[in-house]
Amino acid sequence: MKKSKLTVRIIHRYLGFFLVGVLAVYSISGITMIFRRTDTFKKTVVKEINLEKHIQTTDLGKALEIKDFKVDSTVADVVYFKEGKFNTASRKALLTSKQYPYVLDKMMKLHKATTNSPVYWLNIFFGGSLLFFVISSFWMFLPSTSTFRKGLIFSLLGFLMTIIILFL
Repeated sequence: MKKSKLTVRIIHRYLGFFLVGVLAVYSISGITMIFRRTDTFKKTVVKEINLEKHIQTTDLGKALEIKDFKVDSTVADVVYFKEGKFNTASRKALLTSKQYPYVLDKMMKLHKATTNSPVYWLNIFFGGSLLFFVISSFWMFLPSTSTFRKGLIFSLLGFLMTIIILFL
């Protein structure tokens, strides 16, 4: 076997072992993200916040850090909104939200990291590694073997399936 082919196989093998943890995180968070528009995997979290006396109902969204805040109704001293309610007499806001469990939430944030995140470099490294796996997988078998030819057929079928799914 040629030295360059052996080197690619060795890098492929050990990079695969090295990335096992990241692969697990991305696969779990990727599957979870399919259900992100539902409450699957989420738990209900209720939070009570005491607000200062000078907060007006018009400033409630900003004080509670709620985007697109909108009052649904007001009954007596209670202001109702999508995320909960606020009692103007007691100055207490009761917020209800659906959140992922702590570890799953961390996985999702890693999966969706942007350049504003301190770990965006991991996403770039991981994406580059996956691209390396795609290319280096063709160095795993000799081109004259039936396994290599079958691998090419399966690769072509997988590529065609991906193209079809992209344009459905």
